[in-house]
Amino acid sequence: MLGIRLEPELEEKLDSLAKQTGRSKSYYAREAIRQYLEDREDYLKGIAVLERREPAITLDELERRLGFSR
Repeated sequence: MLGIRLEPELEEKLDSLAKQTGRSKSYYAREAIRQYLEDREDYLKGIAVLERREPAITLDELERRLGFSR
């Protein structure tokens, strides 16, 4: 269980969204937290890769190697 306090403006936006869509405020809070954690995990993985200083290639080079054309 988690309780959070939101600024009034944010609470109003969340309440409005929930009413418009028929979903609960908890649903949207849960989805926002889930998305943030996924994004944060991806960011930290990316930083770890950069810190290893492995060779990198451009997107164009990767597409060429994989046989994709633009």
